[in-house]
Amino acid sequence: MSKPFRERNPVTIGAISILAIIGLILVAFKADSLPFIGGGDTYHAAFTDSSGLKVNDEVRIAGVRVGKVTSVDLQGDHVEVTFKIKTSSGFGTRTGAEIKVKTLLGAMFLALDPAGSGQLPTGSTIPESRTKSAYDVVTAFSGLASRAEKINLDQLATSLNTLAAATANTPDALKSTLHGLSALSANVAARDAQVNTLLTNLRKVSGVLATRDGDIVSLMKQSDVLLTAVVGRREAVHRLLVSTSQLSLQLTSLVQQSRGDLKPALANLEGVVAVLRKNQSNLDNSLRLLAPFYRVFTNTLGSGPWFDTWISNLPPGPSLGVGQ
Repeated sequence: MSKPFRERNPVTIGAISILAIIGLILVAFKADSLPFIGGGDTYHAAFTDSSGLKVNDEVRIAGVRVGKVTSVDLQGDHVEVTFKIKTSSGFGTRTGAEIKVKTLLGAMFLALDPAGSGQLPTGSTIPESRTKSAYDVVTAFSGLASRAEKINLDQLATSLNTLAAATANTPDALKSTLHGLSALSANVAARDAQVNTLLTNLRKVSGVLATRDGDIVSLMKQSDVLLTAVVGRREAVHRLLVSTSQLSLQLTSLVQQSRGDLKPALANLEGVVAVLRKNQSNLDNSLRLLAPFYRVFTNTLGSGPWFDTWISNLPPGPSLGVGQ
């Protein structure tokens, strides 16, 4: 019968826990080497120069990332690059490799050039005859030596003396120019990611325009139809503008002719408005008193087909002898 966990020796439990933590740390550092976590097939390539290639740089086939560089070691008179392919991409037995520049800041990547039939066996080494460095130091220095032998030292000295004499009187301007060029290059290098984003967005815009090619052509055709209709209606638009101009002239003439009659009428109207405003309270009182009369008068008229009225303090009229 097993003991409860709280009754076990804490020293033993602590030691086992420490060993387990150390094991997990080792597994984390060696994850790329594990068969199921790291994965991928390992290959080698021999180069005359590493050209700045480093561990963890990308491995690409036709521009697509398929793995990464795991080591760059010096083996005798050549550099051996070990890389791991983590995809199922196939490449033949005559496959070549080339170190290429990735960014303007000097980042590199390893490009594979598939060739040949079948599949390059795992662990194979691509020989120097099928590899190419970004730059070959030996070739560069050999070319420098041959170029240096052909330099005319007397002409070079004369050129340097002439350049020194030409720039002797403008040291500040030359210094400012060099400083500006340095600042410009540093700014361009610092904006590398933004330049890359700009080029990517330009590629997207060009792609959208390419996919919308039919719509753009249709829009241009419709615009042509619209312009043709406008040209066809040009005479009608011209007549409309001429008629509008004539109407404006006639309205102007009418206003000018009626100005003499309108001025006295407006002056009299102003006097009438002043009288009405002066007697506004009387008018309000009259309308207030007139309301009961109209109400009684309306009731009288509504009581039958006839009505009778009288005025007080007046004598009766003479008899006309009607009905005698």
